[in-house]
Amino acid sequence: MPVILITGAARRVGATIAMMLHASGARVALHARQSVLDAEALAVQLNAQRPGSAMVVSADLLDTPAIAPMVESVARHFGRLDALVCNASSFFPTPLGQITEVDWHDLVGSNFKAPLFLAQAAAPYLRDAAGSIVNITDIHAERPLAGYPLYAAAKGALLTLTRALAIELAPAVRVNAVAPGPILWPEDGQFPDAERQAIVQHTLLKRAGSPADIARTVRFLIHDAPYITGQVINVDGGRSAHLAT
Repeated sequence: MPVILITGAARRVGATIAMMLHASGARVALHARQSVLDAEALAVQLNAQRPGSAMVVSADLLDTPAIAPMVESVARHFGRLDALVCNASSFFPTPLGQITEVDWHDLVGSNFKAPLFLAQAAAPYLRDAAGSIVNITDIHAERPLAGYPLYAAAKGALLTLTRALAIELAPAVRVNAVAPGPILWPEDGQFPDAERQAIVQHTLLKRAGSPADIARTVRFLIHDAPYITGQVINVDGGRSAHLAT
């Protein structure tokens, strides 16, 4: 059974990705930083379905020296590593004129730097397994969202990194990305109801997506796309098809 490490897997989209990959037969390593109890509860649930199929790893991905040991612990526990899903992400506005170095380290660290060092640490295991990486980017990596310049730039860097890693790790390892549109809203109230409705109405399908839409696409790229690498799939209800800014 393949082994897949998913970052930010305790809740929301990450947990849905983990559950869907587990249901497809994978063994999963659930990374969490603050939501370790949620990750442990999910692991208990998955191990009840298939004993020994899930583990929890905890690390602050902004602490670069902690990344390689975490990846190594997964490979050591399961004896291999077949895929990496970089889902963990920070998201908050940074209006120009108010951006701080703390913002820089958080947004660039979680959305770009951590996926780079995760890929570097995982690469030897993924080469051995002829595995793959899936990065979770954002449709605003290519079409920035007003008020979020640093987040958009960090996700844009991750998009470029996806293509660069596809070149660096070919032919043994495939590297792709999934770019969500309106799936789950932030829990801190960043988008008022009227703004949410306007965003949804701007999609061609006139509805928000679900975490399962992202998880299905990740599963496809890992399990059913052996001739796809260096690509980004927008899962956004068509919002990016006519998004000017």
